[in-house]
Amino acid sequence: MAKAIIGKKLGMTQIFTEEGKVVPVTVVESGKNFVVQNKTVENDGYNAVQLGFGTVKDKKVTKPMKGHFTKAGVTPVKFIREMRLTDASEYKVGDVIGVDIFSAGELIDVTGT
Repeated sequence: MAKAIIGKKLGMTQIFTEEGKVVPVTVVESGKNFVVQNKTVENDGYNAVQLGFGTVKDKKVTKPMKGHFTKAGVTPVKFIREMRLTDASEYKVGDVIGVDIFSAGELIDVTGT
């Protein structure tokens, strides 16, 4: 299963190993990620999953986006990103994904802007 979540960089810090070495680390906040939409080859021409993250006030959401969130059955979110995955059907619309999908010591790829 391909793993994907959205997060927000909070800053940098450092930790110490048992040997006393200093390791720089990036602190990333990631709470609940909602699956807003599944894209398939049949409908859209490619496989992807649309994830949402963050909170936003209802009055700041446009009517078309309110309809999009209502159709998915999720609360409105601030950030929406598509993750192209080979098998996006593993995620169901309305699912909640958290950081618990990762295990300790697992290497991950991070993309940021």
